[in-house]
Amino acid sequence: MKRSQQCGHDTSSRAERTLATLAVVAAISRADVAHLASLARISMTDAELDVMAGQLDVILGAVGRVQEVAAADIPPTSHPLPLTNVFRDDVPAPSLAPDEALAAAPIAEGQRFRVPRILDEE
Repeated sequence: MKRSQQCGHDTSSRAERTLATLAVVAAISRADVAHLASLARISMTDAELDVMAGQLDVILGAVGRVQEVAAADIPPTSHPLPLTNVFRDDVPAPSLAPDEALAAAPIAEGQRFRVPRILDEE
C-alpha cells in the first residue's frame, strides 16, 4: 500500500492536477523575458535573461498551484480570521465646560487656547 493511501491522501491525483495546471501555463521563454525587459527599459545580459526565464517559470508554476486550489465553491476572503470592530459605540456624554477646559491652559484668549504661531502670514 502506498504511503499516500495509508494517510488517506490521494497525492497521485493532486500531482496529476498540478502537472495539468502547469501544462496550461505556457513556459516563459528567454525572448519573452527580453521583451518584458525592453518594455520596462531594463538592460539585461544574456546570462541574466536565462536566469530570469527560469525564475519566472517557477513563479508561474506557483501561481498555477494557487489557482488549482482556488475552487469556485470556496468564497474569496480578504482576511483569514473574521474582523470585528474594536471601537466602542459613539455615545454622547457630558464633557467639560469651556472655562473648565481652559483653566489649565498656559495662555487662553477668549474661549480658545493660545498657541505660538508656526506659519508666517504671506
